Order: sequence, then structure tokens, then C-alpha cells
Amino acid sequence: MPKLNDEFCERMEDVLEQYEKPLDPNEPVVCLDEQPYQRVDDARPPEPAAPGKIAKQDYEYRRCGTCSVFVAVEPKAGKRFVQAKRHRKRADFARFVRDLLKRYPDAERVHLVMDNLNTHNEKSLIETFGEEAARPMLERIVWHFTPKHASWLNMAEIEISAIQRQCLGRRLASLDKVQSELSHCSRDRNRKKIKINWTFHRKDAKRVFPELYRK
Repeated sequence: MPKLNDEFCERMEDVLEQYEKPLDPNEPVVCLDEQPYQRVDDARPPEPAAPGKIAKQDYEYRRCGTCSVFVAVEPKAGKRFVQAKRHRKRADFARFVRDLLKRYPDAERVHLVMDNLNTHNEKSLIETFGEEAARPMLERIVWHFTPKHASWLNMAEIEISAIQRQCLGRRLASLDKVQSELSHCSRDRNRKKIKINWTFHRKDAKRVFPELYRK
């Protein structure tokens, strides 16, 4: 359970304030998260369906390692950007953020909402690209961190859950296959401009966590 202290309250209010802002292409609010994914393959070739015959798949599978699924979603615009990476190290995070910023070339600032993973910071970009190359990117980023042990405040978790149900529920053995499925799914969701309707606001926080507001 998280500690319900001043830091929790400040971070929660900061994140909820971002969610209450109207859509602004000049300062988009983007939620970012990453999720490990286990790649697996069939232990035996499946049998496809045929006239009078159902498809069959052996329950046994072969482990093919893991990868990380990076997801960024702009909830009010119905936009998302998804990449599969072999690892979840500082360089992976930094390159994902670099590629994300390229999708907002005209935005003055990009507000990033994320959890407190130790790679989610300026240091990752500086170590990966060097300070001179990282500085223009960092000047465009405004960091917003969820309270510790309260990642439910990050709407990227909702997007990850939807993507897992839609395209990661079957056996995918290679990193390229995972990326292909993610790209197809995200393009479809972007085309449909699927948004996230967030209903927990600062007024609700005061009702749910009254002990934080009695001080």
C-alpha cells in the first residue's frame, strides 16, 4: 500500500491536473509505460482448420525469451505510439522518448506522465545521446510522476491492457512478430481515434482520500 503523505497528494494532484486540461496540440499530455512480454512458440506445429475439421493447437509451448512493450498514449486525442524492444534499459527508454517526440514536431512542450521506474528520468537521455544532443529533447519535456505504488493513475496502463487483449493474446515467438502485431493494432486504434474517458478527478480524490486534505 502507498504511504498517504504530502508527496502522494502532491503527485496525485499534479497528474490529475494534467488530465483535466483541455486538449492542446502545443502541449500534449502523454502517458507512458512499459510492460514485459514473454515470447513463446508452438512446441508442435498447429493443425489448421479444414472442412469438417476444427483447428488444433497443442497446449505445450516453447519459451523464446522476453521483450518489453513500450506504450505512449495521448488519451484526449486518441493517439498512441507503441514499440517492442529487446530490453527495458536506459537506452531503450531514451530511444522510445526520442521517437515519441518526433511525433510531436510542432509541440512546444510534451507533458509525460509515468511511474517511478529508475530509468524514467533525464539521466537516461543524457547517458544515451550525450548532454549536447539530449538537451534540446529535455527542454521540450515536462515530467509528471505518479505517486509511488499508485501507477493506476497512469492511463498508459489502460492502453496496455487493451492492446494485450487485442493483439498479444496469441503465441508470438520473435521480436519482429511482436512489433508487427503492435503496429497493426496501434494503427487501427489510431485510425479509429479511440480515446480514454478518465473519470477520476481532483474532486473525487478529496472524497476518496479525505485524510490527505484534513491537514
